[in-house]
Amino acid sequence: MNIKPLRILELTFAGLTAELKQRYGKGKYHAAAVYREVYRNGNSDFSGAYEFSKSKKFLSELEKDLVFDPGPVVRTKKEGDLVKFITRLEDGLEIESVIIPMATHKTICVSTQIGCRMGCSFCETAQLGFRRSLTVAEIVGQVYSAKFVFDLEVRNIVFMGMGEPLDNFENLIQAILVMQDPRGLDIALSHMTVSTVGKVEGIRRLAALNWPRLNLAISLNAPNNRIRSKIMPANLTDSMDRIKSALLKYPLKKKGTFFIEYVLIKDVNDSHKHAHELAQFLKPLPTKLNLIPYNPRSNSPFKPPSDEDLDRFRGWLVDEKLFVRRRSAKGRDILAGCGQLGNRQVLRLPDKENRMK
Repeated sequence: MNIKPLRILELTFAGLTAELKQRYGKGKYHAAAVYREVYRNGNSDFSGAYEFSKSKKFLSELEKDLVFDPGPVVRTKKEGDLVKFITRLEDGLEIESVIIPMATHKTICVSTQIGCRMGCSFCETAQLGFRRSLTVAEIVGQVYSAKFVFDLEVRNIVFMGMGEPLDNFENLIQAILVMQDPRGLDIALSHMTVSTVGKVEGIRRLAALNWPRLNLAISLNAPNNRIRSKIMPANLTDSMDRIKSALLKYPLKKKGTFFIEYVLIKDVNDSHKHAHELAQFLKPLPTKLNLIPYNPRSNSPFKPPSDEDLDRFRGWLVDEKLFVRRRSAKGRDILAGCGQLGNRQVLRLPDKENRMK
């Protein structure tokens, strides 16, 4: 008797085919039907699929074993075309994901953990501490919901939501494999970006996969180790020099670049000297730098830069011959901006005020 559930959102087409073969003596014919109904039609009821019209007994067995639960979307918040949606998981915890409008498409910002271990002082998620990593199905389920709950043609995925993706390495990689399966969601590796604080071991493991088309983003946010260690404790273990060494050995595609994320915080990392230090650090690397205005977390000790601050800092970097894209502060008013995901309601914990009542 098969006790282990068959979690469809955790399986590639090849993986599902192997499971059907091992469990029921079936193969690609029925696997193709299941994959089509789930990933193309958004349908978890296979009784109407012609492939099962003469396999009612098998269908009954399959339905007993199969688990399909992307989790219900319990709340949404909107700011213009930007949408933050909250998914409730089986254990009652909740995660946040963001649908970001771009010029020609929409990008889905996906979470990989509930809370985070990295402790970045400017980040809302870090203030929650770490609860647990997400399963493969919980990661894939966010993209599934974006496609079928919000009726989006999903093209771009960024793993930049709650948590550190490379701290949940195995589940991240399996989720990527499921998402890029051409019979399913069919999202190209070149349209996925993994963002990390710079976990060197994780970068090396990712490099060993030799996926040059997968995009890698480094959340750098400082021009030197002194400042970075103050605002990003992970730097005490994986210093900027260690990160650079790992990136220099990383298998980029031809003419490929790393995305460097730099959250500009007023009076912390925004001086002319900081711009020069940052440029000197990056020059050996092929990079595109995303300059992001700081989005204040709750009870934040930091201040966001003004538009003039952003333009001035960008100008200094351009003078240093860096490729710089200035990012706008999308989603700030609904706590959906960079570094703002994850509140106490997501962990379903009371805030201090409620605990005192």
